[in-house]
Amino acid sequence: MKTLHTIALAACLSPAWSVGASALEDKKVLSLDVANAMATSCLAHQKESGYKPINVVVVDDGGNIVLVNKQDGACKACGAIATNKARTAALFDNTTRNFEKLSYGDAKDGVGAELPGIALVPGLIAFPGGLPIHANGVVIGGIGVSGASGDEDEQCATAAIDAVSEMLN
Repeated sequence: MKTLHTIALAACLSPAWSVGASALEDKKVLSLDVANAMATSCLAHQKESGYKPINVVVVDDGGNIVLVNKQDGACKACGAIATNKARTAALFDNTTRNFEKLSYGDAKDGVGAELPGIALVPGLIAFPGGLPIHANGVVIGGIGVSGASGDEDEQCATAAIDAVSEMLN
């Protein structure tokens, strides 16, 4: 009798297992090849634009580092900042510029800030330069750039994502 119950339970659960496995097979992941292409494009944009040297970090959707690239002469502390920008963007599926607005408000004076304490959470970054990376509408990672101004960092990150957009879909 025990065997019959086991067989019946397995038969009922089989469709659920196959749906779960199918969803896993369809989920895109951020490959090292894509991360390398992003970093290459990001650094090319920096050079072309004449910004200060930068650090580029690409993470997966769990905030785990996929790639780190630091240009000669880039700010030494900015590697950690780029990492935290990438992680913030990936884990919250949001731009770090948006975190700045949530933390400090539109005028950056704290007035109208929706989440004024978010900038104080260790590891979160609340200024531009971090963007989530999407594939088929789902976050698969984040990119963080640091070393130039926040706006320039974000422009480099945007150039990186734009350069690989066809590889992501």
